[in-house]
Amino acid sequence: MSEFDANAEGVDFALVAYREEGVWQVQELAHDTVGDLESFAQELRRYPGDGGSLGLVSVDEDFFLLVRVLGARSKILLSDITAATDWPIAKEAVDELELPQPDDDDDPAPAGDLSIVADLGMGAMDMGALLDDVELYPDEMLADISTRLGFGALYDQAVGVAAS
Repeated sequence: MSEFDANAEGVDFALVAYREEGVWQVQELAHDTVGDLESFAQELRRYPGDGGSLGLVSVDEDFFLLVRVLGARSKILLSDITAATDWPIAKEAVDELELPQPDDDDDPAPAGDLSIVADLGMGAMDMGALLDDVELYPDEMLADISTRLGFGALYDQAVGVAAS
């Protein structure tokens, strides 16, 4: 199995959220768009909303990845740096952030830009506090982020929360 396949198989869901004329839009993305970080960022650039687009990926109910693109720039937030020991896309994120790869004995901790969505309504302090809550699953954290940013109902609809 290639690294690309390992990433795609582990994806719980992948979404893109963006604002068009001030109104949030959320769409599900094919899991194979999350095969690697570059392909994922390229896919997100197809949604040129006001303020760029935000990719939300939950992997194996273990960690999430936020990628925000605006033009050629991108920002990354990985919910748990230790995921890089098992998941190629998390390893790529750590490499892109120019951080040392974690060891198996490292403690879970977020990596990347905690202020990734500060201009949209969730600052770094709130993001850090959310990521410190070890009781929450990645989809629950992403639901919280989505709600704070104003597209919680669209997120719930996209991941099928209302139907369960």
